[in-house]
Amino acid sequence: MLDFPTWKKVWLWGLTAVAALAAMPSIFAASNIDWPEALPSPQVNLGLDLAGGSHILLEADPSQVASQRLENMEEAVRTTMRQAEPRIRIGDISTSDGELSFMLDSPSDIDRARGLLEPVMQGNNLVREWNLAVVDGQRMVLTPTDDGIDQAVTDAMDSATEVVRKRIDELGTREPTIIRQGDTRIVVQVPGLQDPDQLKELLGKTAKLEFKLVDLSALPTDVQAGVVPPGSQAFPYADNPEQFVAVRRLGGIRGDSLINADDGVNPQTNENIVNIQFDQQGAAKFAKLSTENVDKPFAIILDEEVISAPNFNEPILGGSAQISGNFTADSANELAIALRSGALPVDLTVIEERTVGPDLGADSIRKGMLAMLIGSVAVIALMIATYGRFGVYATIALFFNVLIILGIMAGLNTTLTLPGIAGFVITIGAAVDANVLINERIREERKRGRRVIAAVENGYKEASRAIYDANITNFIAGVLLFLFGSGPIRGFAVVLVIGLFTSVFTALVLTRMWVAGYLRAKRPNDINI
Repeated sequence: MLDFPTWKKVWLWGLTAVAALAAMPSIFAASNIDWPEALPSPQVNLGLDLAGGSHILLEADPSQVASQRLENMEEAVRTTMRQAEPRIRIGDISTSDGELSFMLDSPSDIDRARGLLEPVMQGNNLVREWNLAVVDGQRMVLTPTDDGIDQAVTDAMDSATEVVRKRIDELGTREPTIIRQGDTRIVVQVPGLQDPDQLKELLGKTAKLEFKLVDLSALPTDVQAGVVPPGSQAFPYADNPEQFVAVRRLGGIRGDSLINADDGVNPQTNENIVNIQFDQQGAAKFAKLSTENVDKPFAIILDEEVISAPNFNEPILGGSAQISGNFTADSANELAIALRSGALPVDLTVIEERTVGPDLGADSIRKGMLAMLIGSVAVIALMIATYGRFGVYATIALFFNVLIILGIMAGLNTTLTLPGIAGFVITIGAAVDANVLINERIREERKRGRRVIAAVENGYKEASRAIYDANITNFIAGVLLFLFGSGPIRGFAVVLVIGLFTSVFTALVLTRMWVAGYLRAKRPNDINI
């Protein structure tokens, strides 16, 4: 166990040096010293409680989910009845009182229509989402179930949380905390962001993009008065909210078929635009819509506002399109980010907002570092006084342990929170505990009369079992904290788990290499431990 060939020493020292050097940019930044720009500069990110930042609480309106489900079911019913062989003819569909009802032209189609709608009502989560009843022998009524509504709200909030995460990642922020709170709320914490206005604007944008045909049968005077033909709806223009346009409610294309969106500039008009790309299914729908409606206008609707209403001059077959609408470079970029990350299934409203200044975090860092410094000095003094040379080795190992942890955290781009500093303190205790076990075991072996080298070998060998057992149980606890915790709890778990590996490495590998070198060089007959 005390055999360390040259290649092994070079490997261990090189590994230690690389990890320690990776910690230097973070140490320089904490000391307000400029790190050379020509060198790599991985740094440990500071969490909201240390660096300050923005805290926003978002809330969704679940009634939007219910209305969207009614619209989706209406379109599904029309498509199902139209594609039936032979076709099942139905009258107008009503969506009043949260129910969907329609009349069949022929009562003999009741059983066939029920069989076709059964899979549609079941949903994809093995939860029955709708109940079907037949009234007066000819009218079918679909009523959403409570389980179906609850599942739809849960799915919508999970989707909204993921969309929020993608949008914040597009901003280039590091280690944001985005978690669900209750049934309809999302907590967003972004460290280092002192001005939350851009964040609020981006998160508040639903980015619900739709392409719908303009209803040419609607009279402009009636549309402005809010009167539209059956099957149509009116939307205001984004740049002129007092001007409305009537569009067909069903049969359009939604933005959930997008696979990419990038901001750009139209080379002919020099105006800012957003280039979009549909997936295969969306491209086919867009090609069909444009082919069947050449020289007819269609509306590009974003968050229930019409950006523009151009004509289909020719069939658009490539699945690509441009969106223009008096964008600035920043607004085009924000829209592209929102479209790339996907539309929010529900509108999110900011109900709580606060900005955490860096002063509180700086005070927390000072107090945390002071606690770690006092604890480290006390431990170092005790180790050297108790174990002499072996205590010095343990102290040097402790120093490298801290540097290696910082280096690994910087390399992994992790975030240090206030609980993470607590994890540092606990890690120092664990590292020292490992050295105490080793040194005490060597003492016992010497008292039993073993020679110096045999005592050291057995000391490391026997103590390593207890060290591995203790760290494995701590590792399991740390992994569970990371998997089931959130925010600062995860920060603590990250430092704890990394510290377990570095503590074992420095205590069982580095100190053993140093002790082996001392024994080979001095050949002592006795050791003061």
